[in-house]
Amino acid sequence: MKAPEKGDHSNSLPLLVGPREIRLRRIVLTGFMGSGKSTVGPIVAQRVGWDFVDVDDVIAAEAGCSIPEIFRNEGETEFRRRERETIGRLAGGDGMAGEKGLVLALGGGAIEDVATRGLLLKNPEMLVVHLEVKLATTLTRCRGTENLRPVLADEANLASRYERRLPLYRMAHVSLNVDTLTPEQVAEAIVRAAK
Repeated sequence: MKAPEKGDHSNSLPLLVGPREIRLRRIVLTGFMGSGKSTVGPIVAQRVGWDFVDVDDVIAAEAGCSIPEIFRNEGETEFRRRERETIGRLAGGDGMAGEKGLVLALGGGAIEDVATRGLLLKNPEMLVVHLEVKLATTLTRCRGTENLRPVLADEANLASRYERRLPLYRMAHVSLNVDTLTPEQVAEAIVRAAK
């Protein structure tokens, strides 16, 4: 793999794919709630010198209310529309980051949108990383956040969502089982995968 030239401040990571080199511009973290996307993302961003953006935080800031409020007041369809548009802007380089690389943490359900999935998986400048956890890990890690994540109260629905999404998450470029890893170990594995 060719090292970046001196004076090259494009702030992207080289990724060798086939006979040509591609500049990696986005590391996208996906996975079920409690997988550690928002915890690991800032660590990865710090290690590669990029910015970290939690997509749900951007959506909430732009809407002027929390994600549960968007679901309650506007419904899931409207939330998913906002999510798709926000991911499209951030994945395409529009908006807050300019030319600097980004580590993006997606909401757990973003991967269910066909258009979003296509945008993320087909872009050669993106590395989509699935942080896989068992459902039991989600329940343990998210205990006490039911007011922020109402779906946690309905374990049957939660299990159904988990099973529906798991094959979609596994379409990511990289899938890491993170149940027993520390955030630092997960970040290190992601940085290795990006090189």
